[in-house]
Amino acid sequence: MARTFDKTLLLAIGCVLLAMITIQSGASLAKQLFPLIGPDGTTALRLGFSAIILWLVFRPWQALPNGRDWQAIIVYGLCLGGMNILFYLAIARIPLGIGVALEFTGPLAVALLASRRKRDLFWVVCAIGGILLLLPDMRGVDALDPVGVLQALAAGGCWAGYILFGKKTGSQASGGITVALGMTVAALVLVPVGAVTQGLALLSWQVLPLGLLVGILSSAIPYSLEMVALRHMTSQNFSVFMSMEPAIAAMAGFLFLAEFLTLWQWLAIVLVIIASLGSSLTAGKTKTASPVVTEH
Repeated sequence: MARTFDKTLLLAIGCVLLAMITIQSGASLAKQLFPLIGPDGTTALRLGFSAIILWLVFRPWQALPNGRDWQAIIVYGLCLGGMNILFYLAIARIPLGIGVALEFTGPLAVALLASRRKRDLFWVVCAIGGILLLLPDMRGVDALDPVGVLQALAAGGCWAGYILFGKKTGSQASGGITVALGMTVAALVLVPVGAVTQGLALLSWQVLPLGLLVGILSSAIPYSLEMVALRHMTSQNFSVFMSMEPAIAAMAGFLFLAEFLTLWQWLAIVLVIIASLGSSLTAGKTKTASPVVTEH
């Protein structure tokens, strides 16, 4: 029994780590598309291809929502779309690792605001400290773009809304169907925007395969891996491992995009990770985790 447990837990851990690696690899690849079709065009391709893939995999037409359920689905999808476009706009201006760290404040705020423990104030202080260290110092040579910082924080706000409204769609047959429908709503809004702003550039054979790969790496593969992981580990363990994502994003930015961070920026990322890790470890047993935590 112990050996079986160890194997399943190791499988779950491997799936979580691989999901984080693929989603940040997808973000790194997406950033390389920005010079060709911009963040808006890249968002359009990612959402469009992701929606198609998720429809083929989860077949949401078999359990479409009824009545008021559509309201939550639509808001959920709008938050998903806003999160994607704002995050891509942000990392066009600031390093990937810093963008993820700032965006991570959204789900972190949801977790901390739901807490009633005074000791969780320490994690709030860590998160605020990390954000303050990342705020632009206009006097510095390596100052961050203030617009990029605000866009990353706004993406975090959309991520928070995505989590909250994702929970309200719990009447759906499965999380996969919910995400497929939400992705469709986001695609219906933002694919036309990308098409208008970028035109025929989106249909270039130089761009389309990369756009498909971004959709696969950023949505299809990580979401499937997280579904497997959540079947073999607790919600708390899932959240603990996901806390490492800002560091993985920073490493992906360094390896694929040659983005170098200062010591203070690394310290800020560490503080955000500590806040996320601490809030996960002190969370109540009734708290649930969901793949929506990594969909950005």
